[in-house]
Amino acid sequence: MRSVLILLLSAASLFGAGELSGRRAPGFALPDMRMQFHDPQDYRGKVLVVEIMKTNCPHCERFTQILEEVNRKYAGRVVVLSIVNPPDNQTSVSNYIAANKVTNPVLFDCGQMAGSYLKVTPQNPSFDVPHVFLIDGQGFIRNDFGYSDANKAIFEGRGLFAELDKMLAGGKAKK
Repeated sequence: MRSVLILLLSAASLFGAGELSGRRAPGFALPDMRMQFHDPQDYRGKVLVVEIMKTNCPHCERFTQILEEVNRKYAGRVVVLSIVNPPDNQTSVSNYIAANKVTNPVLFDCGQMAGSYLKVTPQNPSFDVPHVFLIDGQGFIRNDFGYSDANKAIFEGRGLFAELDKMLAGGKAKK
């Protein structure tokens, strides 16, 4: 009986999480503009916000401003990493960083990292941006959000702050 209760509680903690959540975050080591590599293992013990974005995405630009506020509000407790894929390059990223006053690292992926996080397969070969993953201090994806009408509060409002507050308080982030 006790094991059934534990199983039910574990399942309930994942209820409401994004379909790409509830698993260990795939590892990666990606370079930023200065060719400094970033690895999620470097941020263990902190909440990690991993955003997959494009520099020409208007929703990503709005979300960048929210992430800058996250950097200020949760300094030292939450780390933001933004990830771009081709055709973004050093020029487009440099222009984006300057235009949007980005302070968090913007990392360059060739598609493998995004593919592993978004579970891209030959049957599901593409993905939309922005997409954000919330990773706890132990390296588990606690929630993920793709841009949609249902998730506008995350990308355009205060929803991300509520999710981060829950995680920092020791609770599970929920959709």
